[in-house]
Amino acid sequence: MILGKKLSCLWTLGLCLVASKSPPKVPSITNQTFIDEAVKAHNEARGRVQPTAASMKHMSWDEGLAKTAKAWANKCKFGHNPCLSKSHQCHPTFQFVGENIWLGALIIFTPKSAVDFWYNETEFYDFNHLSCSKTCGHYTQVVWANSYKVGCAITICPKLGRSDTAIFVCDYGPTGNYPNMPPYTNGTPCSMCEEGDTCIKKLCQNKERDKTRTYPNWNPPGIAPQLIACTPLYLISVFLRLF
Repeated sequence: MILGKKLSCLWTLGLCLVASKSPPKVPSITNQTFIDEAVKAHNEARGRVQPTAASMKHMSWDEGLAKTAKAWANKCKFGHNPCLSKSHQCHPTFQFVGENIWLGALIIFTPKSAVDFWYNETEFYDFNHLSCSKTCGHYTQVVWANSYKVGCAITICPKLGRSDTAIFVCDYGPTGNYPNMPPYTNGTPCSMCEEGDTCIKKLCQNKERDKTRTYPNWNPPGIAPQLIACTPLYLISVFLRLF
């Protein structure tokens, strides 16, 4: 029994020592530079679509979507969040949301590089026939005219590759990519903006639509459990239990 307890303590101590090695740092979903870069990358992509869009909405950040993106990224699964198909499960106000995922080495990651990677699928998309010759669903979600909110998150996921492998998730509201529908209406930029909108860099911008909203009492389902807290006091307590 005593030997078993000592082995258990040694195992816990070893686990904590391994876990205590800090993984590469990634920005949080509240990091303003990260937020600004993600939003800017999306709006730049939306403003350069060809053929041009008549009513492409300007995108702004959404805390709820970012929470959903982070919760799913923490799972380290290279696949889509199952909540996407469930009404009001991914967001407190949007009935359904869309999602894009990027996987790669942290050293080459920036929000712009990931969004550009998705946007470059445009070469596989035939706007006139609403068809893809290869994967292009990431592109169509990025430029879906009626999706005007975005929230993104990045997490390190060694089990998906190397020690610095990162997964970057962006969620969009309201969702896009409806079958047999164009991502936007072709026409002179801003020629079909809604009443009250202002045309800025070929996008329909609206202060009310862009307002920052918080959701303090809402958390998405499936938040990944945290690792055991290997604080110095905890490590000392484990060490003392060995004797």
